[in-house]
Amino acid sequence: MSNCEWRGVSISQIIGSDTPWGAPEFPLVQPAHNHSVLYHIPASGAQLDRPPKPQVGKDKWDQDHVRMPFSSHSLYPVENSAGETKLKRRWDMIQNALNRPIRNSKELANAILSYNTKFKNKWRFASLHELFEEHLEAEEAQYFFDVTLPDIVKLALSLPKLIQSPIPLLKQNKNHSVSLSQQQVSSLLANAFFCTFPRRNTTKRDSEYSSYPHINFNVLYECSPSDSIMEKLKCICYYFRRVCTKVPAGALTVSRRGRARGAAQWARSAAPLATLRAHVAAAGTIEDAHGLIQVDFANKFLGGGVLGYGCVQEEIRFMICPELLITMLFTEVLRPNEALMIIGCEQYSKYTGYGHSFQWAGEHADRTPYDCSGRRRCAVLAIDAAPSRGLAHEYRLEAVTRELNKAWVGFSFYTGDDPGPHFPGVATGNWGCGAFGGSVPLKVLIQMMALTEAGRPMAYYTFGDVKLRDDIIHVYELLVKHNVTVGQLYELINKFCKGDIEKTNIFTYLEQTLENKVSSSKPQPMDGGETEDTIPLSVVEDFNRSPDMFTPDDEDEIEDSKQVVPTATEKNPSISEQEVADNTKTSLTSRLFDEMEKLDNDSGQLNLNSPQKSIFVQKSESSQSAMEVEEKLQTDLSSNDKKKLARKITDYFSKKPL
Repeated sequence: MSNCEWRGVSISQIIGSDTPWGAPEFPLVQPAHNHSVLYHIPASGAQLDRPPKPQVGKDKWDQDHVRMPFSSHSLYPVENSAGETKLKRRWDMIQNALNRPIRNSKELANAILSYNTKFKNKWRFASLHELFEEHLEAEEAQYFFDVTLPDIVKLALSLPKLIQSPIPLLKQNKNHSVSLSQQQVSSLLANAFFCTFPRRNTTKRDSEYSSYPHINFNVLYECSPSDSIMEKLKCICYYFRRVCTKVPAGALTVSRRGRARGAAQWARSAAPLATLRAHVAAAGTIEDAHGLIQVDFANKFLGGGVLGYGCVQEEIRFMICPELLITMLFTEVLRPNEALMIIGCEQYSKYTGYGHSFQWAGEHADRTPYDCSGRRRCAVLAIDAAPSRGLAHEYRLEAVTRELNKAWVGFSFYTGDDPGPHFPGVATGNWGCGAFGGSVPLKVLIQMMALTEAGRPMAYYTFGDVKLRDDIIHVYELLVKHNVTVGQLYELINKFCKGDIEKTNIFTYLEQTLENKVSSSKPQPMDGGETEDTIPLSVVEDFNRSPDMFTPDDEDEIEDSKQVVPTATEKNPSISEQEVADNTKTSLTSRLFDEMEKLDNDSGQLNLNSPQKSIFVQKSESSQSAMEVEEKLQTDLSSNDKKKLARKITDYFSKKPL
């Protein structure tokens, strides 16, 4: 029996179809009050033989829209020969700089600084110079400046023609979607490459975009040269080579969603975990789970350290699918009750390694089909786990509830009020357990509970960890055997949090508790989810923060939508007036979210007859080899040896169509 075979139900039962593309599509792209479409949708539907035409509108220079580099309002102070400072249209400066010959990295840096003069003594472009002067062979570097860079310039300067309507910012506490063509995305990213977006370079905490990720690529150019930074730059250069050689004709939709009406009440949930369809595999990766919703283990600032030193799950995904970088242009930092879904991104590169061993591994020809709106049938779900500050912090009921709410708001995208099952299922793994240091067993249970409540099946990838695969299946079968509901599991976790969490694993605790209950001479039915104590109404200030690599000293963010559990008034008639007042505040908060949801209704929902629910019984006989998870040991190769072994970008830069 192979150690790499999967456990649980077959992957087809997670997809909801015998083929990856047989599951229902997500809602079509349709302009609405909560959906901004930046391209014209032909009456005959999506046409993939050419890019769609841009939607015509008026430029908006305000705090609700992206401030575009070509806007007539984008002015820059310039000192003339007489020493006088006058305001000049910045787009004119950008055009003048980029239309001049650029033959090497120094000339490229000078061009960028000519319209970012405030940073002349700050930006050193260390990684950019290292890539073209030391890392690449002379032939490769020359090819980039002779062929690829002029095409990127044309793409960047075509922005006023390609984007003719304002791009709304996806702000906090507002459900909204933005759809763009792949061609529009490529032009926006070309401008990020040349660092043209106004007001996006400052790191001041009170700046206009302090609550947004960085988008201009100067952040990446400024990094100290390292192997992984060089590989990121290769991914970006190759992306531009591809989109300049053949213009992509598809589209993408980016949707932000906050907690809606009917948010899960975990302590009261009667949803049985036996309804969850689960497929657990030691082999395979999330990005290869075709047809499923693929989880991005996100930072609350989308992209995390992708334009910096970060090189783990989210950053790697953004590098091999660079169109995901566009979310960083207009997505405000996610709140604890919000998630983001991106439908339609394309994968351009292959990779090997992880972290410091990450390497670009050549072209990837994406065969993912398009949906009826011209989007690749690839859905990436960004949910940010809270960082762990140790087991004592992570195993507080408030922290557990925060993670449940975060996972649920993502998993329940496009599910409506139907209890499910909803297809496609979700491809996930050790969410929040890498750089964020979370506890794997706890995150497994949290995702099981959130998926059960959302009515979506689960495909869990353990990245080569066979023992974890078997442990997950064991605890799942245990919960099914004892007919445990989501509410009952929430209560069990609550009791575990109050004990000595350092002495035992929560999986072991569940087994001992449930099995002992059965062997008891007087078995008692499990409590329906009522807790002995109400959750404290004053949550510790920092429990729902994520690592903020851009504004590290910001005030702690406080979760404003706490988990509602049975109140003490249901058990104790003598409860104090203050406690009643506090509970009233929680109710008002819940009502506020209801009103917000009425205004910002999610558009569309899946409506397809679902297969019958099935019991968790099947096993596979797959004999694939386990995926290596640990980083490869670094060998002491000389820089010349590395050059010889490394794959050249120009290996894929032929003039033949790709």
